[in-house]
Amino acid sequence: MGNVLEITGLTVDLPAEGGPRRILHGVDLALRPGRIHGLAGESGSGKTMTGLAVLGLLPSGARTTGRVRLDGTDLLTLPPRRLGELRGRAISMVFQDPSTSLHPMLSVGHQLTDHLRHHLELDKKAARARAADLLGQVRIPNPQEALGSYPHQFSGGMRQRIAIAIALACEPKVLIADEPTTALDVTVQAGVLRLLRGLCDDLGLAVLLVTHDLGVMSAIADEVSVMRYGRVVETGPRGRVLTAPSHDYTRTLLDALPGRST
Repeated sequence: MGNVLEITGLTVDLPAEGGPRRILHGVDLALRPGRIHGLAGESGSGKTMTGLAVLGLLPSGARTTGRVRLDGTDLLTLPPRRLGELRGRAISMVFQDPSTSLHPMLSVGHQLTDHLRHHLELDKKAARARAADLLGQVRIPNPQEALGSYPHQFSGGMRQRIAIAIALACEPKVLIADEPTTALDVTVQAGVLRLLRGLCDDLGLAVLLVTHDLGVMSAIADEVSVMRYGRVVETGPRGRVLTAPSHDYTRTLLDALPGRST
């Protein structure tokens, strides 16, 4: 099966004192349906910036070159309105802290149905039924009851599952998950990772999993890319990258894992 998302030669320059500062230096990545592609690296390596560039969510004044093709359509050339239509519909993002993506004053049902009605033009009844189905899909107990609840009434892990439900509401082809388990404890983290793996397998999603934690990668990624200083320094199947890395930086990251002998 071919690639659903292809990033080729992606560069990002951000405005800075003394002139633009290059953050990404020709990033190449490819995502396939039903596969999880892990993007690893230290804080500041450019992982999150890559995801934001794909979605057109860069800071004001940012400049991009290269290509980001979603099913052959170059997202970097689209007018803002057309990109806004695709964002949340064909490609979605889940962020590290669900508190930033969930409105604290609106019920879970309100937030899900608003999203569905905006993108899919469903009526209120159909949107509510779809919202309950989505909550069940991400393993939220008592979905009908949960629709009337507010984000603060859920644990951190459940809030992240709700954020994933919203991201998946319009059946996107690509999901970018930016450090989705960092704020969670280990047990809850494992549950969210299993959920992502299952959704990927069941729905044929292409997932870009952004994380600094190679332990997370080893749990669910099919392919792994390693970033450093805005460049992809290594890409390959998970088994090969994590057991026989070709780049010194990848070896350094692996040696830093807890319990790994150096």
